This record gives sequence, C-alpha cells and structure tokens, in this order.
Amino acid sequence: MPEQPKPAETPARQNVTFPSAGATAHGYLALPPSGRGPGVLVIQEWWGLTDHIADLVDRLAAEGFVALAPDLYGGSVAHDADEAQRMMKALPMARGVELLSGAVGHLLSLPEVTSDTVGAVGFCMGGGFVLYLAAVDPRVGAAVPVYGVIRGEMPDFSGLRARVLGHYGERDRSIPPEKVDELRETLRRQSGVTPDLRLYPAGHAFVNDHRPSHDPDSADRAWRSTVAFLHEQLG
Repeated sequence: MPEQPKPAETPARQNVTFPSAGATAHGYLALPPSGRGPGVLVIQEWWGLTDHIADLVDRLAAEGFVALAPDLYGGSVAHDADEAQRMMKALPMARGVELLSGAVGHLLSLPEVTSDTVGAVGFCMGGGFVLYLAAVDPRVGAAVPVYGVIRGEMPDFSGLRARVLGHYGERDRSIPPEKVDELRETLRRQSGVTPDLRLYPAGHAFVNDHRPSHDPDSADRAWRSTVAFLHEQLG
C-alpha cells in the first residue's frame, strides 16, 4: 500500500500471549491513539507474521481499531515460496480456525475493545481463513478476505452472520474472476448474505508493498473501503 502520513499520536504496540486451542498463542497487538476501539483480527499470508502484516496492524490501530495479528506459525517466517507452501500445508484448516477463534475470544476480553463482535481481515492464506472463521464463529461481525485462497472444499456458510467485503485481482491466476463469482453465489445461496466482492486491475498480493506484485492504486482503494466498512459494521 502507498505510504501514509504518520498520525500525530502513534499506536501503542506490544507482543502478546494468550490462551488459544489448549495452548499458549502469540501475536502482535496495537492499540489506537485513543486507547480504545473496535476489535479487528489481522490474519497473515502464507509467509507468516511478517513486517508487512505488523505494518497493517499498526495502520488499522492508527485508524481507531484495536488490532491483533495472531502468529499461526509460532514465530517462523517463510523465506521463499516452497517454504511458505510447506508451512501452510503443515497447518490444518481446522487447527488454524481453532487458533483464530481463541484470538477472537482474547480480543473480546480486552477492556480496550469497545465492540461486541470483531472484524477479521486476512490476506491470501489468511483471506481463506477469514471465510472459514466467519462461517463457524458468530462473534465475527465483519469479514474481509483479500485475495483469499480457499484450500480444498468451500466451508458451509449456512451459519454465516458476518457482512462480507472481499478484494480480488482480475489478473490473479490463483483466484480467477470466475472463482470469485462462484464464491459470491455460494455465500448468497447458503447464508442469505450477499457479499460485496470487488475486482481490481491487479494480480495476486496487490496489497503487499514488500512484493513486486504490489499495485499502489488498487491497494489504496481496497484499504480505504476496508477501513470504512469496518467502522460501519463495528462502530
């Protein structure tokens, strides 16, 4: 995403631990300058909890949210696509959703969080996790998959209660436009929720300003609409 001016007050940042799925989970938390706000979960790409993901947490905090990125890889970060593929495959979808549900509970337990539900924003692998999590956890009130890759079969969306805003690239070979159309129809048919799934003139990972696929204009449009959507849905 394009660089933004730093706010007059910077968010408070901290590495945190919390109980999740019968274990101790780790994550990166940032509070807004006001110290309080709606809770938003930020779910990593297949690379891990990278500087890019931490930067997005900081930016959401600067926009007024209490933002948490749980570390799904337990501190490991992939350095190339083969390693990222292995790490992603080593994390079963059900286990990842279980860990993320624990992170939702942790967010909602914080006195700084003012919302009754949380938002979930995820990228690539994390975008797929957003959809799986929202399908099973009614505490997710706003779901934002960003070029979200669904591994295997689509989840059962009959229990989905969250509003959904999605961002996808027209030139993304891993998620072509027809797959986005299929996802839109499945969500609508199973849940009764009509998602707002938007296409941009970009490829995969267009939000990631650490990758050559970064598209500044598309990233900026997706970011601005995401922030507005989260405020609208979470207060």
